[in-house]
Amino acid sequence: MANAGLQLLGYSLAFLGLLGLIASTAMSEWKMSSYAGDNIITAQAVYEGLWRSCVYQSTGQMQCKVYDSLLKLPGEVQGARGFMITSILLCGIGLLVAAVGMKCTTCLSDEKEQKNKVAVAGGALFIIAGVCALVATSWYGDNIRRRFFDPFTPTNSRYEFGKALYVGWGASALTLIGGIMLCCNCGSKPVGKSYPPPLAAGKPGTDRV
Repeated sequence: MANAGLQLLGYSLAFLGLLGLIASTAMSEWKMSSYAGDNIITAQAVYEGLWRSCVYQSTGQMQCKVYDSLLKLPGEVQGARGFMITSILLCGIGLLVAAVGMKCTTCLSDEKEQKNKVAVAGGALFIIAGVCALVATSWYGDNIRRRFFDPFTPTNSRYEFGKALYVGWGASALTLIGGIMLCCNCGSKPVGKSYPPPLAAGKPGTDRV
């Protein structure tokens, strides 16, 4: 039962990671305008995400615009889109696969070894999904960092990390931990003594005179 509980914990963490990945991908705050240095223009804040950019006015109004052209987008935005969508798809498939192989479900209950292999496959999908999301968020964040410290970047054109990056990093960690739990837990087999099968009644040597 301890193994089943650990599997359920890993599955729950991966499910929360999937929700975080979806939220991070949909959010517009992947990067936000910086007010460091001599930039003292605080009348509006600019946020950019994977799908649209938004301008938040000091009056409380927000205006968002969806990106018009895919080919004109920077490479880190296109790459982050691909990695995040791939991560969400792999994590969703992993949830279905892992549900079949978990010990708390009745699927493949008569084939223990096959059931464990299916659970390990689901955990592997979670790990790959977490790595994809981690690559996307880290790549995007590294571009923000390099341009921020680039002396040729104008002060009013510098950006800082947005909320979506932190959500994505947290979701990646949850997905990775959940996948590792499933993979490490399913390889263990119960150790116990083996006894010979009982002799059937009526065979020679079973009756006493």
